[in-house]
Amino acid sequence: MVWADAHIFIYHRFNDSRYPTTNTTLEELRKEFDYFKKNGYEVIPLEKLVNALHNKEAIPDNWVVLTIDDNYKSFYEHGLALFKEYNYPFSMFVYVGATEQKYGDFMSWDQLKEIAKYGSLEFHSMNHPHMTELSDEALKKDFDEGLALFEKRLGIKPRYFSYPFGEFSPRVKNIATSYGFQAILNQTMGAVASFSDPLDLDRSALVGKSDLGGFLKYKALETTWFEPTFLGEDGKLTSLHVKAQTNATKGGIYISEHGYQEVSLSDGIFKAELNKILTKERTRVIVSVGNKISTKLLVKDKFSK
Repeated sequence: MVWADAHIFIYHRFNDSRYPTTNTTLEELRKEFDYFKKNGYEVIPLEKLVNALHNKEAIPDNWVVLTIDDNYKSFYEHGLALFKEYNYPFSMFVYVGATEQKYGDFMSWDQLKEIAKYGSLEFHSMNHPHMTELSDEALKKDFDEGLALFEKRLGIKPRYFSYPFGEFSPRVKNIATSYGFQAILNQTMGAVASFSDPLDLDRSALVGKSDLGGFLKYKALETTWFEPTFLGEDGKLTSLHVKAQTNATKGGIYISEHGYQEVSLSDGIFKAELNKILTKERTRVIVSVGNKISTKLLVKDKFSK
């Protein structure tokens, strides 16, 4: 067991075997909660982590934050009881349109108000779109409608936002940021340290039989990404340029579909001519030094120049 920076985890469905890629069984959830308990982790509200980041305070290595995206009924029917049993706080990111339209798998407004006694309710969009496929106007419409309805139905203003599908680009982030959220969460593997950007917080997904211990070993690598920051329409990834705060002379680059390669570092600079063709809509690029990582999820943005 290695404590290494704070970690934010994301769940979706609970004890719903119809959707194995987004489901966590109660047996697995109890194992994870016991792991936190036995190994001295402190499960804290997201608010406590965000406030510490804004106040430039040190982030304890044993902090864990639990978040849930999409207000599936399975949390209300199955997951909530276990969170209450362990007295673990959570933040639920609400897909507003699903509850408003009374989609069968989603909680009602009354159920959301009930779970708000135990955790915070936050914003996850109006219509759960792939945001990089929307124009600026369409994006703003989704935010405007969703936030207005969230406040009208729940009587609270959300402080935090998470991207649908975890997908965003610099353009999408700029628009999301303009709504004044105190924190914005992605769905990109990593950790949270005192230098982390509250408007781009990494979260690791706990679904199926997760490698919880593996996730918890990662520390955050302080970096500036020059390129790439999003995926061009042609799917070409030509080069990588990242500056890391490190004195190490060796590092690694991982690209989904293409695997891992070791690189030499000078002054913390990762520079590589990649010339890779990426066939998927989203690609994960990770730069690493030892157990410290920085991850970028590259998504095609139809409206980025």
